[in-house]
Amino acid sequence: MKFTAEQIAGILEGTVVGDPNIEVFKLSKIEEGSKGSLSFLSNDKYTPYIYKTEASITIVNSDFEPEKPITTTLIKVEDAYEGFSKLLEYYNQIKLNKFGIEQPCFISETTKTPENIYIGAFAYIGSNVEIGENVKIFPNAYIGDNVKLGDNTIVFAGGKVYSDCVIGNNCVINSGAIIGADGFGFAPSKAGEYSKIPQIGNVILEDYVDVGAGTTIDRATMGSTIIRSGVKLDNQIQIAHNVEIGKNTVIAAQTGVAGSTKIGAGCLIGGQVGIAGHLVIGNNVRVQAQSGIGRNVKDNEILQGSPSFGYSDWSKSYVHFKNLPKLVKTIDKLEKKVDGNN
Repeated sequence: MKFTAEQIAGILEGTVVGDPNIEVFKLSKIEEGSKGSLSFLSNDKYTPYIYKTEASITIVNSDFEPEKPITTTLIKVEDAYEGFSKLLEYYNQIKLNKFGIEQPCFISETTKTPENIYIGAFAYIGSNVEIGENVKIFPNAYIGDNVKLGDNTIVFAGGKVYSDCVIGNNCVINSGAIIGADGFGFAPSKAGEYSKIPQIGNVILEDYVDVGAGTTIDRATMGSTIIRSGVKLDNQIQIAHNVEIGKNTVIAAQTGVAGSTKIGAGCLIGGQVGIAGHLVIGNNVRVQAQSGIGRNVKDNEILQGSPSFGYSDWSKSYVHFKNLPKLVKTIDKLEKKVDGNN
């Protein structure tokens, strides 16, 4: 699909400097730009590339003025990075603009499908499922009995939503993600064996939640595991039973959150973080990658380490840790000197 500079400027409410009729059909980095591609410049470090890029169109900040001749047509917007992101979103909507029901697939007779829906081949839709407007369910996805899918939600290929779970509006469940798997609940016996504790709760995703590929969110033992509005979960994250994650919190890949922990709103949690169970993590907490959280955390704390402690203290301690071999040699020399003087 091709777009002219004038059309793109219309989408972004920008101004064209150059040929308004020049067309693009692909996207590129500015340093890799070629004829027919659209790029952007938002970081001053990449400014030299704009004078030699072959990209047909480049989105720039409104205050950008070239100091040398350029061949690329400019589209000036208030924020080039934000504008390019908006264009990517627009492009993605077009790319995912699928409708209809492919065959073969299974849809229970007790489930009603709206007209503007996409269900891919080999998808399974269970009994009494409620499906909102403009939902897209890609091939090989599984939607269990009594599930609710809100408007504009997407379940990508191989995504699985177990029975009784509730998915809000404008959610994205990526390939291989599992919503509502059994929580990890087993009761030990006197003989040392373990018996399964039934997990009869569900998972609730509120609106605008993104769940990354391969991420698992376990159903509650009783009640609900709750992911609040605007939460973004990266790939390969484990969220255990009865966890609650606050609004607009972002968690990076390979993090694990144990059962019944409550995480506040607006938190940023790095990759490979381990969070123990039955804790309360405050609002706007920052946790650096590979940290281990084993205690309650107050609002606005910044943590690092395993077990974690204050980021500033951790940084100071790490300086000393790196210098330990030198310190040991110095102490050895001092001990020998003291022994020699005795």
